[in-house]
Amino acid sequence: MRKTKLPPGSPDDTEHAFYDALQNGDLERLMACWADEDDIVCVHPGGPRMVGHAAVRAAFEALFANGSVKAHPEKVRRLDAGSCSVHSVVERVEVLSDDGLQHAWVVATNVYAKTAQGWRLVAHHASPGSRTEPPEVTTTPPVLH
Repeated sequence: MRKTKLPPGSPDDTEHAFYDALQNGDLERLMACWADEDDIVCVHPGGPRMVGHAAVRAAFEALFANGSVKAHPEKVRRLDAGSCSVHSVVERVEVLSDDGLQHAWVVATNVYAKTAQGWRLVAHHASPGSRTEPPEVTTTPPVLH
């Protein structure tokens, strides 16, 4: 099977394509966001560590068997270091419950590497979800006068 191509773009472009594919249940487009390296890593909320294309693909295939995932990245924090970009995001996930449509929040880290094909995902690690939006804890540098 031929891999769907993405334009080289930026880490943000790849992240947008990843979440768009997730929200639309598009396995081919989602896998096109991943690097070709054998040691890509993915951890779904509360799940095991999956290493390599076959394991990552199988996990998303199983996930999409229940439909698409309406996860929206918010509060993105970026750390760009040359050919690597790390994004810490808070995912707002739509969940259908007995009480109707609800939201859950998942804290996730996406790591992108610049490859010959452009920026590609090399790691996605998502925490277990919560019913409330997680607070953002930061330290404020002391003010010197």
